[in-house]
Amino acid sequence: MNPLMLQIGKDHGLSFKQASPLAGGDINEVFKVIASEGDFVIKRNAYKSLPGMFEAESKGLQLLQSTNTFVIPEVLGVGQIEDYGYLLLAFLPSGKPAQNFWEKFGTHLAHLHKNSQSHFGLDYDNFIGSLPQYNTAWETASTFYIHQRLEPQLKWAHDHGYPFSSLNSFYKNIAKDIPKEASSLVHGDLWNGNYLVTKNGTPALIDPAVAYAPREMDLAMMQLFGGFPEATFNTYQEVFPLEPGWKKRVPLWQLYYLLVHLNLFGKGYYPSVKKIIQQFS
Repeated sequence: MNPLMLQIGKDHGLSFKQASPLAGGDINEVFKVIASEGDFVIKRNAYKSLPGMFEAESKGLQLLQSTNTFVIPEVLGVGQIEDYGYLLLAFLPSGKPAQNFWEKFGTHLAHLHKNSQSHFGLDYDNFIGSLPQYNTAWETASTFYIHQRLEPQLKWAHDHGYPFSSLNSFYKNIAKDIPKEASSLVHGDLWNGNYLVTKNGTPALIDPAVAYAPREMDLAMMQLFGGFPEATFNTYQEVFPLEPGWKKRVPLWQLYYLLVHLNLFGKGYYPSVKKIIQQFS
């Protein structure tokens, strides 16, 4: 077994016996580790490339766990060994979805979003994929979304050769369109690869990009790549009704995630981004 992995176990009082890769994203290496004390997950990456990523993820997981909504893997350790940063988590055994899985998902998400604070943002910055995500405090949903979500991504896109026009009118229009709701604690990257089904058939969340943000962002991301049936949204609406016109705003929130994909993966996402900006300009 890799000496670095053994050292992580030793540092946390665990006797690691075997490690096997888990399917994951392109950013980090992910392993399931079998130990005398149980099963664990280790995520690791090159620390110099993404300093602070796992510290931010650790805080995000613990913040989600504090809401007592979804099942969240327990954080057991975060640190650095040689050139690697790592995150040590409890392993969540998987099972089949319970009969009311999607209704539970919608209910848990609604209750998660009922966690709020007086402003938008977070007391630390974190990551969306491998890109920085800024969380400086703003008083309104529109100012937070424009200044902390869209502007940094649009600047990076421009710097990489993807220019956009009519941004001033676009910003003015969306400032009027975005509901004047209180902030909600959001998962922040809620696509269908970031939930699990526990052995009890209940939903769990992983890989967050949390913030106190507009709650419609999570719902829009859930619809960007599919995988969430209508029952999820219907139940959410029953528990925590959305502001009128929320379906028309879905592309506006998806714009952020499409910009992230443009900046990570390139020009294939450029037409979709331009179309949404034109739609709201």
